[in-house]
Amino acid sequence: MKRERKNALIQEYELFKILKEETVTYVQKKFTHIVNHLIGLGKIFDREELGIKILKFLDGSWQLKVTVISKSKDLTTLTTISLFCKLREHELEMNRLNEQETEEKQVKGIALKYVIQKIY
Repeated sequence: MKRERKNALIQEYELFKILKEETVTYVQKKFTHIVNHLIGLGKIFDREELGIKILKFLDGSWQLKVTVISKSKDLTTLTTISLFCKLREHELEMNRLNEQETEEKQVKGIALKYVIQKIY
């Protein structure tokens, strides 16, 4: 039973991906849950392995951030908590920029509508 559970968790770990609608916080909880259960069953991870795994399960929209982290940080010393914090910061900044962009588009749309109506 223990071996079957460990094999299932290893497969879940290996196939782990982030979905578009998932937040970094949610993904961190899922990932940590799997890793903690594997550690409890005797699996040993080093920081670098976990860091690489986290960076690899991110999709293409994260590529710039992944490159920056990979080039600037030593993954052997970076904890998973620190890595997820950096990803959350990036996610928050991207959300802020998207909201700002949406607001600007709405304002431009209103201004254009006013100009068109005034001409007629």
